Amino acid sequence: MKTTFTHDVLVIGTGAAGLSVALNLPKQLSIALISKTSLKSGSTLWAQGGIAAVLDSEDSIESHIQDTLVAGAGLCREEAVRFTVENGPKAIEWLVSQGVKFDIDESSSDPRKFHLTKEGGHSHRRILHSADATGLELSGSLADRIFENDNITVYENRVGVDLITHRKLMLPGNRCVGAYVLNIENGLVETFAARSVVLATGGASKVYLYTSNPDVATGDGIAMAWRAGCRVGNMEFNQFHPTCLYHPQAKSFLITEAVRGEGGKLLLPDGTRFMDNFDQRAELAPRDVVARAIDHEMKRLGADCMFLDISHKGKEFIANHFPTIQERCLKFGVDIARQPIPVVPAAHYTCGGIVTDLRARTDLNSLYAIGETAFSGLHGANRMASNSLLECLVFGRACADDIVSRLDISPSPPAIPEWDESLVTDSDEDVVISHNWDELRRFMWDYVGIVRTNKRLQRAKHRVDLLHQEIREYYSNYRVSNDLLELRNLVTVADLIICSAIQRKESRGLHYTTDYPSLGKEIDDTLLTPVNFSSESWT
Repeated sequence: MKTTFTHDVLVIGTGAAGLSVALNLPKQLSIALISKTSLKSGSTLWAQGGIAAVLDSEDSIESHIQDTLVAGAGLCREEAVRFTVENGPKAIEWLVSQGVKFDIDESSSDPRKFHLTKEGGHSHRRILHSADATGLELSGSLADRIFENDNITVYENRVGVDLITHRKLMLPGNRCVGAYVLNIENGLVETFAARSVVLATGGASKVYLYTSNPDVATGDGIAMAWRAGCRVGNMEFNQFHPTCLYHPQAKSFLITEAVRGEGGKLLLPDGTRFMDNFDQRAELAPRDVVARAIDHEMKRLGADCMFLDISHKGKEFIANHFPTIQERCLKFGVDIARQPIPVVPAAHYTCGGIVTDLRARTDLNSLYAIGETAFSGLHGANRMASNSLLECLVFGRACADDIVSRLDISPSPPAIPEWDESLVTDSDEDVVISHNWDELRRFMWDYVGIVRTNKRLQRAKHRVDLLHQEIREYYSNYRVSNDLLELRNLVTVADLIICSAIQRKESRGLHYTTDYPSLGKEIDDTLLTPVNFSSESWT
């Protein structure tokens, strides 16, 4: 059975970021797309709200930039924000050319005018959407285009093990030349060699007990890049979506920001509104403010959840704007046209990640990172709603353009040895993996969640160090499995989050600590550097 593959470009991840870079590359290049499950999976599939872009004459690029900077609490890199926002309209044009269909404004005489909604932190209506299932429409349309390209080979049910670098091969230089990848179906570790490698593996919200993310969001790309020698930045900024459906069988189903954007009100169990007590923007405040407010009221009252009410908008409005949410809630006995939705916060988005520039380049030559796995500087201390899909599209195009510009100077990868498992055996102690997985996610939720303290962070650091030691021993002695690889990556990412949170001696954006409740005097990113980091420039 073939276990070695060579392509011009290796893309790990098949959400909006991975698909967009693959489709923006020229057809003469051989491209490998690695999908952890099926091609139409990942966090993009679950995106409900939409994509932010300036398309209305009453809106402006500068307004979108300022809204993003304000939401980012002083930590956005303005050049990254401007680059993303200015390229937003072009990204939407490209999506439409790929067959993505957005809702049209039926009140307009122009049949081509999109219906735009408003979400928290935005000063104008600028969110394009496809009802309340934008991610499903986007993923489906782009996946269909992938299958029309003979130069793109999709490898499903595979997960990255580690990146292959010149340093790992004992060669001079600072280049990434491929990756070892586990075929989940047969248990074999395959070798993928490539001239360029792109990490588009999404975020790491599965590190928390409660999350809106699918099971695949285990921080694989971030952990792989860190082990290979890349810096990571701002890992302490984990966005908790304030409104996920609270129901024992719902598995944290997301209630989109657009429900509040269209007039949804947050209520205490007795029906009283409370957001006015926390922010003058009330329900339209940024996500960190709303999540902390809900968390505060739940703890103050000892309540299991709060409530989000959109029923006053009427059955027809709800059916037209939020059909997916209405259908899902009805399955759990909640008629949102007649009663409020029980909601709780849940881990939703990783604002930090692998340090990149505006071309999506990382610290390793020929290695790129895009989307939620990257730290581009766009989101700062808090991601503004619906900027994430925009980032995937804009940086996907930038990444593809840079790969093309370097074709003449990107050499073919060297000979790479196959994966060696001659010194390991099959495990008979998988209970260790399941126990450690559960322990990790619970102490991250309890100690490194919405509200933090020095004592909680130190407790978390002590526990994650012990898990590191156990997993290193386990990894050295047993054959790799999907569960083991995900746990290994989650422990690495958890450690990065904890260390970043300990370093930040202030409360800013998504990082709130009762020991330092105010903003600090200096505004700095939290950059962590691995021991094997190299500052060699790209060649």
